[in-house]
Amino acid sequence: MTHHATPPGTGRKLTLVVLALAALIAAMLCAFALPSLNSGPHHVPLGVTGPGEAAEALRDNVDGPEWDVRVYETSGAVETAVRGGDIAGGLAITAQGVDVYTATAGGPSATSAIAALSDGVADQNKTQATVQDLVPFTDDDPRGAGLTAALMPMIFGGIFPALILSNVFPGHRGLRVRLAGALTFSVVAGAAVAAVLQFGTHSIEGNYGLTALGVILGMAALSTTLLGLQARFGMAGFAFGGALMMLLGNPLSGLATGPHWLPDGWGTVGQLLPPGASGSLLRANAFFDGTGGSLPALVLTVWVVIGVGLALLADRRGRRTTGSRSKVVAGSGTVDASRAELAMP
Repeated sequence: MTHHATPPGTGRKLTLVVLALAALIAAMLCAFALPSLNSGPHHVPLGVTGPGEAAEALRDNVDGPEWDVRVYETSGAVETAVRGGDIAGGLAITAQGVDVYTATAGGPSATSAIAALSDGVADQNKTQATVQDLVPFTDDDPRGAGLTAALMPMIFGGIFPALILSNVFPGHRGLRVRLAGALTFSVVAGAAVAAVLQFGTHSIEGNYGLTALGVILGMAALSTTLLGLQARFGMAGFAFGGALMMLLGNPLSGLATGPHWLPDGWGTVGQLLPPGASGSLLRANAFFDGTGGSLPALVLTVWVVIGVGLALLADRRGRRTTGSRSKVVAGSGTVDASRAELAMP
């Protein structure tokens, strides 16, 4: 009867793997639960206007950790700022009541909070609040379900190409093919996702070309980053990148609520990762004519540069290694030939 001895160090390795997986699950729980448990308005930009010192008094009463209150001269200026995405909403105190300007498409959670705030202001002034949703979701998708659902296809649209292309075109020789394939896939899939959202589910509006470019850039940022990490650091790099995008990028994207609904710091981190930047760029292009899309577009471009840069470094390293091996093989062949010549009579 044959007994196979367990290799030395197996128990220690197994313990480390189990502890690492447990830590991963705990980190996943924290990433998804903590932002939700601590969600709420955090420095939400709010415009106010009113006669005399009414606007200043309102700012003094409301401004704080929840609201970033900005005073405007007229209600028209507040309305313009809301439509342009500069502020999440606004309150205009008039003789007839309180006019409330919101942008549900910019963040439904902030819109609900602004409506609740306006009711309190109206009660204090013993008047009525009238809400005007200046930037709503579409009539076919009034809750923005399609916009929220778009995040996962964009994330997996970055993960799947990197994983599948690495298996179909492995090794150093397939690196450039993988990179070209990821960029091509981003163009095709990004255009398709934008088309489904705009023409299929009618969840978004705006210029289709601009929206599609934003989605393409978001997918390219994800796929090239993961490809670059995989090419430079192997499967460990791919696993790290995938976990970063899923465990942090997804819950911290703020696509469903708006970034101002996440705790301080969490929202900033989320907007610096591709999922959050992709969501913000999609929202800006689809509902605000691209206003506010410059920063997320820049963030995504930086990620593309990082991903391509890592891939090029891996390509250069692979070529150097291949060249060194070729020289060694060629050198061995020369030595063998010389020995053969000496052995000849």
